[in-house]
Amino acid sequence: MGSERKMERKDLQGLVFDIQRFSVHDGPGIRTTVFLKGCPLRCAWCHNPESQSKNVELAFYPARCVGCGNCVSACAYGCHSVDGPVHEIRRPDCTVCGVCVETCYSGALALIGNTMTVSQVMEEVMADRLFYEVSGGGMTVSGGEPMAQPAFTLGLLKAAKARGIHTCLDTCGYCGPEDLIRAIPYTDTFLFDLKAPSDIHEQWTGVPLELILCSLHALDDAGGNITLRCPLIPGINRSDEHLINVAEIAASLKHITGIQIVPYHPVGLAKCEAIGKEPAYSETKSLGAEEAEKWADHLRELTCVPVTVV
Repeated sequence: MGSERKMERKDLQGLVFDIQRFSVHDGPGIRTTVFLKGCPLRCAWCHNPESQSKNVELAFYPARCVGCGNCVSACAYGCHSVDGPVHEIRRPDCTVCGVCVETCYSGALALIGNTMTVSQVMEEVMADRLFYEVSGGGMTVSGGEPMAQPAFTLGLLKAAKARGIHTCLDTCGYCGPEDLIRAIPYTDTFLFDLKAPSDIHEQWTGVPLELILCSLHALDDAGGNITLRCPLIPGINRSDEHLINVAEIAASLKHITGIQIVPYHPVGLAKCEAIGKEPAYSETKSLGAEEAEKWADHLRELTCVPVTVV
């Protein structure tokens, strides 16, 4: 207990872009999910493209803009121009100073990313402790990639366990295996992503699969409790090959507790637009629940590990 408190007293800081309360898809029960900035992957279908950069970003939501022009007057670099309903942002000139955000009373502008200490995050997490106790929930650290901020992530997990809070760590696995192994004593479940088969993994995520598998097996060998999370993306990995690959990897793990299929949803498209980023994958239709269950049934035929759709 003393070492956890000592770590927290150091006021470790990290860059957080969202804290989502009453989350029910990021581990068991009702949870608070802490989303951290920064990710080494560039998944074409990313649901949280605002998480990829390790820096604070400016978001613009056109539907909220009332054309008041306050941002034009406030910006010292001339990044904003408003002509009737058209609001343009010259992002290459933007220093993300946030002055325009402070003057935007309609909420059309926002900064994505907030520097917080472990104690500040835990204050928000602990506000819902009663719901965790009733539902078997807790705190999940997600992203982005939490291990892009390893010290802060470990600080959060230690602080939660010191308070008796169930913890999950959602990771893409593209990190040093030692960082994941250090987290084992403070992590009840590792939600470990498997994005695509090795032959197309780098094409659609920007990184090869080898280091991810190395981290996965090192974590398993060290005794980490693992749930595989597998996004199902039309036109990319919605295939027998992907499910066979998942089943084979699951069979190789000693401490696997389940497999989750995560159906594609186009929520990332609007987020890309908000931060001025061109999406690399532009499917506008979600993968329906009925189809996702059919693929889950197919995977159940290939493995004895419990399979769920989230």
